[in-house]
Amino acid sequence: MTDQFPSSAKADDVARLFDPARLRQARRLTMMTKQALAEKVGVSPAAVGQYESGVHNPKADVLRALADSLDVPIEFFAPDRPLTSLDSSDAHFRSLRSTSVGQRNKALAFTEQVWELTHALERWVQFPEVNLPQTLNGSSRDRSRAELRDAADMLRTHWGIPLNEPFAHLTRTSETNGVVVVFAAFAGAGEKQRIDAFSTSKLSRPIVVTPPDRAEGVFKHRFNLAHEIGHLLLHREEVHGELIIEREANAFAGELLMPERAMRNVLKPRIDWDNLSKLSHKWGVEMKALIFRSRELGILSDSSARRAYQRIEVMRSANLLTNLSTAEFEGEIPVLLQRAFEYATTEGVTVESLAQQLRWRPLTVKTLLGVTGDSRPKLRALL
Repeated sequence: MTDQFPSSAKADDVARLFDPARLRQARRLTMMTKQALAEKVGVSPAAVGQYESGVHNPKADVLRALADSLDVPIEFFAPDRPLTSLDSSDAHFRSLRSTSVGQRNKALAFTEQVWELTHALERWVQFPEVNLPQTLNGSSRDRSRAELRDAADMLRTHWGIPLNEPFAHLTRTSETNGVVVVFAAFAGAGEKQRIDAFSTSKLSRPIVVTPPDRAEGVFKHRFNLAHEIGHLLLHREEVHGELIIEREANAFAGELLMPERAMRNVLKPRIDWDNLSKLSHKWGVEMKALIFRSRELGILSDSSARRAYQRIEVMRSANLLTNLSTAEFEGEIPVLLQRAFEYATTEGVTVESLAQQLRWRPLTVKTLLGVTGDSRPKLRALL
């Protein structure tokens, strides 16, 4: 592949200043193992390991082969801009057992690049300050449902969302309060997508990533985002991936999107399906979630809830349930990074200049920004 990256740097110069962390990041983005990369480049897996650990730098000809195999400019490997590093303990994945190592590593490397892009844009654009309240102390093993309810109510109050009203525009509100939300997929060719969503609070700005297939259903996207916000508030220092933590985040999401005081006024002990459908659209949650909430609050019996779940499955099998796309709801499409770029264009920033600053290919910048075509889009309000 011909390297179209505009720079005067030579392979010999980059090889001398080689940053091993960049090789690790680029390899993880492609989901390649060290052995697979070694075979493509024509070196041993041990040599790739030595490059990544910083024991040895690759020679110029090997560096060119690495850049070509990983589809990055040679200058990508230069240590001349900020870099962060994440591992699995720094992000909340739903289940470490159900996600492949390759998918997790790609997701982490992608998130590192989201942070780099945000950091680069902050040179020209002032992002919203991170505005997450301090929440519960102590371990998740001793948090009651009442404490989780109070934490969700506290966030609503902190963000100015009334406790008796639906949480409209959860994505836009999160971005307004400094949380970066992005859509991205991490499954390789022929591999099933196993990452529902994940988040990290280990960087200077919290980031939530959700796969694009969740954008096909706005209710699932909203619940996933609420779940990850729960992690950001409650589990900053917790061991990630534990079942009790995931249950807490689910409970928090339910409390955030379906506050108890409001639900006790609108949910009934007998299911009215027309009313349940209206409530689903009004509160931005699935009917199944409303049934679960009814049972959780003691409004609906266990047996009634089971029958309701069964009917929902029948309706789903018959394609009788409406699947509303996130694209139909402007406030649920992440826009923070794209709007920041739009503002930066007033200072002469382009996709190409950002790519040169970040040592990426322009297509990488466009992918993370969600920008297509003209790299100087029409200016709109940041949020």
